[in-house]
Amino acid sequence: MKTLILGVDQGKSGALAFYWPGTGVLDVHDMPLAKDGRGRQVIDRVALAHLLDRQDITHAWVEQVGVMPGEGAVGAFSFGLGCGLLLGILAANFTPTTTVTPQVWKRALRVPADKSAARLRASELLPRHAAHWPLVKHDGRAEAALLALYGARCLAEPRRTLLH
Repeated sequence: MKTLILGVDQGKSGALAFYWPGTGVLDVHDMPLAKDGRGRQVIDRVALAHLLDRQDITHAWVEQVGVMPGEGAVGAFSFGLGCGLLLGILAANFTPTTTVTPQVWKRALRVPADKSAARLRASELLPRHAAHWPLVKHDGRAEAALLALYGARCLAEPRRTLLH
């Protein structure tokens, strides 16, 4: 069986990265979005479920983040709903899932906190795939890919990469 790692940068500007470490293949998708009844962008539940409806995902690595300071109640609720939706779909598909804080995975891969620097570091570590994140707004794609790479390294060498 071929290993397939999923890396997820949560949120409406996030992304999902499917990574096959044995072949180096990387498939990146922006978080699917739709308009709600009030015209606001929300995570498209059905499209997300279709993306994650894969029995071959070996393990999912999801960034564990919270609400940003100063975010209002509606934004906080929307973010929490998206997080729960993602984790629920993964659980319904029996996908083993690990949440990891940005501090842990970024330290392990030497990724600076700056979003543009994350794109640069992703290009260094995954040079074949740099075309996935050419624009500043594609930082979620780069971070999802880095999370998948982190997950692959954790599975290959748990002691070295899981140090907190």
